[in-house]
Amino acid sequence: MFLGSAAAAFVVAWVLLRLLLSRYAHVALDRPNERSLHERPVPRTGGIALLLGSAVSLAAGAAAHWLLLLLTLALAVLSLLDDLRSLPAWLRLGVHLACALVLVWYLMSPMHPLEIVALALALAWLTNLYNFMDGSDGLAGGMALIGFGTYAAAAWLANDLVVAALSLAIAAAAAAFLSFNFPPARIFLGDVGSIPLGFLAGGIGLLGWRNDLWPLWFPLAVFGVFIGDATVTLARRLLRREKVWQAHRDHYYQRLVRSGFGHRGTALVAYAAMLLCAAAALAARTQPWGRAAWAWLFALVVLTATALWIDARWARHRSEAGA
Repeated sequence: MFLGSAAAAFVVAWVLLRLLLSRYAHVALDRPNERSLHERPVPRTGGIALLLGSAVSLAAGAAAHWLLLLLTLALAVLSLLDDLRSLPAWLRLGVHLACALVLVWYLMSPMHPLEIVALALALAWLTNLYNFMDGSDGLAGGMALIGFGTYAAAAWLANDLVVAALSLAIAAAAAAFLSFNFPPARIFLGDVGSIPLGFLAGGIGLLGWRNDLWPLWFPLAVFGVFIGDATVTLARRLLRREKVWQAHRDHYYQRLVRSGFGHRGTALVAYAAMLLCAAAALAARTQPWGRAAWAWLFALVVLTATALWIDARWARHRSEAGA
């Protein structure tokens, strides 16, 4: 059932993606603007297929985590409405925070209220940063494949087959999506895919911590590429007193694409960094905090080296463009 649900998730997602592209390609088109990295309209409904494919994991017992799945569904519906009608930012953020607070309270109680609030804010941030990072072909799909695949491996090693099946089903559905999203992308996740994926990344991360499958730092290292890029970019924009809620093209991955590396090259660089961080986290998962520090240090070195290389490349690109 463990591998069968993953195979079914891949097939369901793949078939639905073909259907969306063949019969509903005109729905919710993402049209290029001055802040986009794509040059032609692309449907942003791929997240629907990915989530429905992931729902196959219910047959493997994932329904035991009904609240996580119910809140994910609520976020998917809200995000689909936003893709279709552009809902106010305050409404979307309010729902994100409410869902995060409910899930953290349910999973972690009894816990000090301040700790619950801190974890809820972190979960809401991860939910949104996943959306921020979904701006280049193959990037978010690859992060989902690698990140949730790492969750599945860790849960399987810890003998929690339900969490493993849920994570593997998401990874398998992401693989199906990636076959249509790898550069040049034929379909995007849209908010309906990126927002729930970010929530699931944080929610399953907390669930695994609660069930002693991994330490709290583990999800941070697994999804470190997205967390690092989005957080550093936000901090930079805050320091420059920019309107952080407005769309922009200042993320590291955006700069790498714009400096001439392209979507495919950027995706491959990101995959390498993701795999290195995920492998280090998986290897150090069961080690005491002091001995696991090498994994944190390794991930930090990988992310810092990648960021410095992109900064240097971007500076050279701007200098040549100015010349």
